[in-house]
Amino acid sequence: MKKFTDMLLNPENLNLVLDNLKIGIIAHTPERIITVFNKEAERITGFQRDDVIGKDCHLVFESPFCGGKCSFCDSSPDLTDDTKEYPLTIVTKDGISRQLEMTVSPLNDGRSRLKGVVASFSDITQNIDLLLRTENLSSFAGIIGKDKAIQDVFRQIRDVALYNYPVHISGETGTGKERVAYAIHDISSQGNGAFVPVNCGAIPEGIVESELFGHVKGAFSGAVRERKGRFELADKGTLLLDEIAELPLSTQVKLLRFLQEGAFEKVGGEKRVTVDVRIISATNKNLKEEVKAGRFREDLFYRLNVIPIELPPLRKRRSDIPLLATYFLKEAQMESRHKVPSIAEETLELMMDYKWPGNVRELKNIIQFCIVRCRGKKILPSDLPMELIKETSSSSLILENVSSKSSRPVKGKLDVESVKAALKRTGGNKSKAARILAVGRATLYRFLAKNEDIKKFADNIAT
Repeated sequence: MKKFTDMLLNPENLNLVLDNLKIGIIAHTPERIITVFNKEAERITGFQRDDVIGKDCHLVFESPFCGGKCSFCDSSPDLTDDTKEYPLTIVTKDGISRQLEMTVSPLNDGRSRLKGVVASFSDITQNIDLLLRTENLSSFAGIIGKDKAIQDVFRQIRDVALYNYPVHISGETGTGKERVAYAIHDISSQGNGAFVPVNCGAIPEGIVESELFGHVKGAFSGAVRERKGRFELADKGTLLLDEIAELPLSTQVKLLRFLQEGAFEKVGGEKRVTVDVRIISATNKNLKEEVKAGRFREDLFYRLNVIPIELPPLRKRRSDIPLLATYFLKEAQMESRHKVPSIAEETLELMMDYKWPGNVRELKNIIQFCIVRCRGKKILPSDLPMELIKETSSSSLILENVSSKSSRPVKGKLDVESVKAALKRTGGNKSKAARILAVGRATLYRFLAKNEDIKKFADNIAT
């Protein structure tokens, strides 16, 4: 063993071992001087070993390789944890964006003194691209869904992460606007900074400017000390201005000035404060209509709406309901010491017929309700809230099932030819096709999810 260790201490042998690894490896001293850079790191980043060895990694890559997540930007490195793992989007030497999975670990001597850092990273760009092209990515940055509409959102999140441009997210209540904003923050270079969400509609109008921009001591009655606002708290990170349509016009002016100049004054202060903040705004209202009504500044709208992302309501991505329900059940299982029930087919059928005015948030709440109410191994229609049952198209049948507490088994086997024929006959209408095939809608949706060609066939007919 000692002979093998001594052999590895030979720099040529060590480089040979590292060059045979299929992950990128970079190591540097506490002063950021690069000491190791293997072949896979060359391939992923586009930089050659001779270009980087012995140089400051920040200077080589022009900006910190880890962006805002770098632990060596300051004089005292932040490596309190043994290992850090995070997603990362970089730009290569040739200007190509790549999505990486990064793992960073400290290098210590025998007395726990930091001697450097080693980072390993793998390029997952092609895997993500392939899954997005085939619309087969079931989750991305913590967001769940395989429907075409949500796959488009995945692409937008990936694409905007590289750039610090303002993003505006629109969508109904409960569609996951804050979740998407955090996903953009998490995989961007700002990801190691703070993510600061602000509900503009929940702040009293009289103090909204102070909440956002802070105030100096004596600025108003009760200002007994200087206070940082949300913009300062989000420095080097991301500020989410949720329900932006509720922002008073007077504050909109100051926000516009910040977006133009990158600086602001605290309430009662004269000193200009500069911060590095990514701005993401969100609302469930139509901002263009708010502009027409005179409640929102047109110039601010165009400043915020540089990159628009529209989230689809759950009723327009019904094929994701079984996937989301399963995810929330697994999430509940991880948080519970008791066995969480599965969901019965006829219960899913009922959920597929519901309009979901509260969207994904409502679905999660109902799953939690059912877990508490369920007394068996499966969640039955009788475990659902009564208001959901009453509002579905098949309520009379379901109410009969609820009263008898019996479940009607779904019969019928699916094959490619019969599904194609049913879809062709119904013009791509999946609900009608499911009735012809004598199966539940959830069963048909799952079959289509597993057979991508048939799903595209159905979508083409429908359009």
